[in-house]
Amino acid sequence: MIAPRHILLVSYDERRLLERRMLLEQKGYKIASALGFKEAISCCSDGSGAPFDLLILGHSIPPADKGRLIRAFRASSPAPILSLWEQHERIDCSVDYLAFSDSPDKLLGNVAAIFARNASAQA
Repeated sequence: MIAPRHILLVSYDERRLLERRMLLEQKGYKIASALGFKEAISCCSDGSGAPFDLLILGHSIPPADKGRLIRAFRASSPAPILSLWEQHERIDCSVDYLAFSDSPDKLLGNVAAIFARNASAQA
């Protein structure tokens, strides 16, 4: 049996964080969520838990904070990063994947595609 993929989900919008968490958990993913910068940094730098297979950054995170979270996550994990972004945001090229749409189907599709791509690259 394959262990569920472990995702760190970060947002500054509590409602969206809970919605995304429930959606991903319903699909069998193991989710750690962080609301706000301090919680996210704590999750990124805490080496005591299971390693993450993916970091998802919500579009409610200000660009400067996204940059700091990306650097903190990269310092402790080789896992890919998916950044959800708004049309007016400057695109940060330091992430592995960008997604404009926040629809549930698109989010699930993006996550599944990332894991499929990584599995085929490791094979």
